[in-house]
Amino acid sequence: MKYICLLALSFVTFQGLAQGSAQLTLVTDIKYYVGEGYDSLNHKFNMVIPNSIEEVPLLVWIGGGAWSKVDRHMEMDLAQKLAQQGIIVATLGHRLSAATWEDSTLVPTIKHPKHVTDVARAVKFLLDHASEYGFSPDKVFVGGFSSGAHLAALLAMDTTYLVQQGLSKTVIKGLLPVSGTFDIPHYHQILADGMGKDVANRHIESVFGLSKQEMISASPTNYLEGFDIPMLLISDRNMLRYHMYFEEKLRTSDIRRVEAIHLFNYGHTELWRHLSYDDSSKYRDAMISFIWRTLQLPASG
Repeated sequence: MKYICLLALSFVTFQGLAQGSAQLTLVTDIKYYVGEGYDSLNHKFNMVIPNSIEEVPLLVWIGGGAWSKVDRHMEMDLAQKLAQQGIIVATLGHRLSAATWEDSTLVPTIKHPKHVTDVARAVKFLLDHASEYGFSPDKVFVGGFSSGAHLAALLAMDTTYLVQQGLSKTVIKGLLPVSGTFDIPHYHQILADGMGKDVANRHIESVFGLSKQEMISASPTNYLEGFDIPMLLISDRNMLRYHMYFEEKLRTSDIRRVEAIHLFNYGHTELWRHLSYDDSSKYRDAMISFIWRTLQLPASG
């Protein structure tokens, strides 16, 4: 492990923010699923496409929000900055759980595995329309921030959801989880210690369920065997304990194609704002570099 101490209804074309960058096209509110359980607000994604570039990589990006307050539109600043470097970015929506840790009167309805099932559906839709959007189906990456990091890792590490869509895990060339949690029992315990058992139970029950098996089945740490996709982990100081727990699990496995960046100068929200809004970011640059370097790596094995 190497250590260094994420059809069209609306189009907008504009000049990129970086000096000399190519023009970008924004495509918003694309429906990726309309079947049973269709959510008219969240079964959609936005996309930022660099103009005049063909067969580029695609980053499927899932925003954060504790699986309950994810807003794909809020990820567009980051998406635009990544797209300026020749990467198509799709920012996903997915069905949301009730924020019962804030309001105990809410009734939980959307639970795991509905979130990750939606992400898999979106990946399937994107691959089916790769030629329309101009990305290479052989250059697909998945990433996310906070709860989105968990979903990106779960999608890549538990092949169940891709297989349900008729896809193989090989469709994902690289994984970029930023400031997430990857073991739900561990996450539950940390919440209980810091916020009290009642708040922790309400939150975990509304998103995953409280049984041991429900929490384990939603944990990327449960799916280490056979995982061989290159991964870049980035953690802010508030989420470091979750990343270190994940990395200890990775060390005891056969997984080796992992890079990790631990940040002590940014808290959770601070890092998201830095990646999204600052004109320059060496951590955003690390994400871009990881994508381009991974595309040059030989296949595992």
